[in-house]
Amino acid sequence: VVSTVSVGYDHVDKAALKAHGAKLGYTPDVLTDATADTTVLLALMASRKAKTALEIVSGGKGEGFFLSTGLGTQFTDKTLGIVGFGRIGCATAKRLMPFGFNRVLYTASRAHEERARPFNAEHVAFEKLLAESDLVCVCCPLNDQTRDMFNARAFALMKPNCILVNTARGAVVNQPDLLDALDRGLLAHAALDVTVPEPLPHDHPLVLHPNCTVLPHIGSATEETRNAMSNLAIDNALAGVFDQPLKAQVDL
Repeated sequence: VVSTVSVGYDHVDKAALKAHGAKLGYTPDVLTDATADTTVLLALMASRKAKTALEIVSGGKGEGFFLSTGLGTQFTDKTLGIVGFGRIGCATAKRLMPFGFNRVLYTASRAHEERARPFNAEHVAFEKLLAESDLVCVCCPLNDQTRDMFNARAFALMKPNCILVNTARGAVVNQPDLLDALDRGLLAHAALDVTVPEPLPHDHPLVLHPNCTVLPHIGSATEETRNAMSNLAIDNALAGVFDQPLKAQVDL
C-alpha cells in the first residue's frame, strides 16, 4: 500500500502500483476548507494589491495617505470563474459569493447541476469562462488534460483586469507564458500557492513581479487540517497493511 498525505496524486506512478497489485490511499475532503480559505486569501491579496502594500511598509516607502494611490478593486457585481467544480471549487465559490459576485461560471468535465444550484452557476466552455470572468480560480486536478491549460492562448482570451488564482497544481499554469502575459498586461494579477518548482527561487521573475503574489504551497497548512490529513493517511496505511478496505482509496 502507498498512502499519500494529499488529495492530489499526480506525483504517484499509478500504473506501477496497479501492475504490482498495490493500493493507493489519499486524503480527500479533510483539506477542502483550508484550501478554499487560501484561495480566497490570495484573491483578496491580489484584488487589494496587498503585495505592494506590504512592501511599502517593510521597505519604509510610505509617504502618507493619498486618494488615488494603491487602489485595488472590489468583487461587487463581478463575474467569478471556477476551473474545476469539485469539493474545493464549490467551497471556494461558497466563500467568495458574499463579496458581491453577481455571476458564477465554471468549467468541468461535465455539468454538476446539484452543486451549481446554490450559486446559480453556469457550466460553460473554458474559453467563455476566460473571456467573461473577472476572477479565475483554478481548483482542478493535474492530469493530461489540465497540464499547461493556462498558456499563451488562454491568457490572450482573458480580460486585462482579470485576476488569476491557482491553488491546484503548479503545472496547470505555463509559467513562462504567465510571465509574458503579466509583462504585456493581458491580465491584472496572478496569485499562486503552487508553482514549478516549489518553492520558486527568491529571485525568480514571478516572485519579483509586482503583479504576481506567490505563497509557498500553504493551501492545507492549518493545524486542524494537517492533523486530519496525517491521521487519514495513517489509517489508510494501516488498513492496507492488514488487508482491510482503505478509508480513502484511489481507483487505479
